[in-house]
Amino acid sequence: MKLLTFLQVAIADSTAIAEGGSMKISFFELAIKGGWVMLPIIILSVIAVYIFFERYFAINKAAHMDTNFMNRIKDYIHDGKVENALTLCQSYSNPTARMIEKGIQRIGRPLADITGAIENTGKLEIYALEKGLPTLATVAGGAPMIGFLGTVMGMIRAFVDMASAGNNIDVSLLSRGIYTALITTVAGLIVGIIAYFAYNILVARVEKVVNQLEANTTEFLDLLNEPVSK
Repeated sequence: MKLLTFLQVAIADSTAIAEGGSMKISFFELAIKGGWVMLPIIILSVIAVYIFFERYFAINKAAHMDTNFMNRIKDYIHDGKVENALTLCQSYSNPTARMIEKGIQRIGRPLADITGAIENTGKLEIYALEKGLPTLATVAGGAPMIGFLGTVMGMIRAFVDMASAGNNIDVSLLSRGIYTALITTVAGLIVGIIAYFAYNILVARVEKVVNQLEANTTEFLDLLNEPVSK
């Protein structure tokens, strides 16, 4: 009963402060009031931002490809200019060119060997594109959990203070203690939501690049198979 009465008074007190506009607090002050739990949340936010922008530009670079690249490769292969095709691949720095280069280096061997070499190179390229994405997914799931941990610890502290105060409860102090405990939850959720959307954006872009790689390598293998089909 005492706990219920306290919570009612605390809510009323917080509402009165908000309505009166007498309490104004900056984001930095909120972060400080969140306690030490805010430190790992802030670190996770920095890691998430870094991974997103680093991977975003890296994936964009990998997706950029000359539209005439495959046409020129076809012309060189048809004309028997394998060295020229190899030089063309080496002049580009992207996954498609490296995979086609690996296939050209295997020309003359069985088609299964060429396919296997291209697939192995493709796996390495995809792994490189996905670097950092598991960490970003961990941030998306871990930041809210750390935030909840901070809130639970803060609430425990607030109720311990209330129990220690006995009948001399400072409602204003305890109510502020409760809302500062909730700061970590808000911070954790913000970081987690941003990391979640960032992760899905990057995954979608990686899948687009993978589809492009599959289309180009299939076109190349069909090119090598043309003489056999005639």
